[in-house]
Amino acid sequence: MKGDLFSSEHMVQPATAPGMTIENAKCIRYAVNGEMLARQGAMVAYRGNLQFERKGQGVGGMLKRAVTGEGLPLMAVRGQGEAWFAHEAQNVFVVEVDPGDEFTVNGRNVLCFDASLSYRIATVKGAGITGGGLFNSVFTGHGRLGLVCEGNPLVIPVSPQYPVYVDTDAVVGWTAGLATSLHRSQSLGSMLRGGSGEAVQLMLQGQGYVVVRPSEATPQKVQQH
Repeated sequence: MKGDLFSSEHMVQPATAPGMTIENAKCIRYAVNGEMLARQGAMVAYRGNLQFERKGQGVGGMLKRAVTGEGLPLMAVRGQGEAWFAHEAQNVFVVEVDPGDEFTVNGRNVLCFDASLSYRIATVKGAGITGGGLFNSVFTGHGRLGLVCEGNPLVIPVSPQYPVYVDTDAVVGWTAGLATSLHRSQSLGSMLRGGSGEAVQLMLQGQGYVVVRPSEATPQKVQQH
């Protein structure tokens, strides 16, 4: 066969290292030798001797997901081989989590991760049920975390002198050491008069980084996950 489709730009080459690597802008390749975890339905191809098993979150995690629509529907991938993961042609990125690090990320942005990482579903401080029920996943340990984002994300430094305000439907995640709270930028009267802008943002204070997608999540796509 000939043609651009079969050029080296698109042709998969043998894996050169175990674990997670970027295959292209929309896809992550994972060379499995043991176990890894991924969001359910994200595997687009695999080869080798691999088994896929749906993984539960425990009673607490399932309850939070039922209440809020957030969470991590996961599958475990075990054996030896290679698997490719993608989600709705979104851009993919890899985050290195080191011992002592903590990375908080929206469940809808998680694609796959090393089994050496631990995660828990936590309420965003200052944004409980009365603030829309913001539940995110907190990753700790040592390993790689694969993320998806519609478009190229913005990584914004946060410092004690310059807190950052983000739309709750646009935030992807943030690093340890940042305190969160809800910030109301408009009065109800201003909104009724047709004022522009968001009524409520998530304010992050401290020292670290916040990752933001370049658009708001649409209600339909939020509900899917």
